[in-house]
Amino acid sequence: ADAIHPGYGFLAENADFAQICLDHELVWIGPSPSVIEKMGHKSEAKRTMQAAGCPVIPGSDGPVANVAEARKLAQEIGFPIMIKAVAGGGGRGMRLVTRMENLESGFEMAHAEAEAAFNNGDLYVEKAILEPRHVEIQIIGDGQGGCIYLGERDCSAQRRHQKLIEEAPSPA
Repeated sequence: ADAIHPGYGFLAENADFAQICLDHELVWIGPSPSVIEKMGHKSEAKRTMQAAGCPVIPGSDGPVANVAEARKLAQEIGFPIMIKAVAGGGGRGMRLVTRMENLESGFEMAHAEAEAAFNNGDLYVEKAILEPRHVEIQIIGDGQGGCIYLGERDCSAQRRHQKLIEEAPSPA
């Protein structure tokens, strides 16, 4: 093989795998390992987007240290909130909390699930958006500065934060 396209999901989001391919002089068809690393860490991704001037959902600027910090932040931004795994994806390590009385148990469940799934129990908190639209913009680049827009797709039909249907073009 001369090149690797990892598809979508686990290998496509694995910076170490991307680096191994490059180290073995294979063409990696995907984001660079540094970009995968940066965007895979949710707090770092948020900081990157803020630095680029993009609007982000109100919430913590990094991992929250404990339930008390999460509680203070929830009071500032209001309910509902989402507690999410910093290293998460695929709906794992996430809990919707609608009332202060449920915050501690939600935090503890998200932490345990994140630790088990990602070997990283760090969590962040953000304002929950109920009934959001999940629209993805598809772009491919050639690594030489050329990019092509491939269209968009709506991935809003989900169950347990997992996509059920991806509709293109997006009706949104």
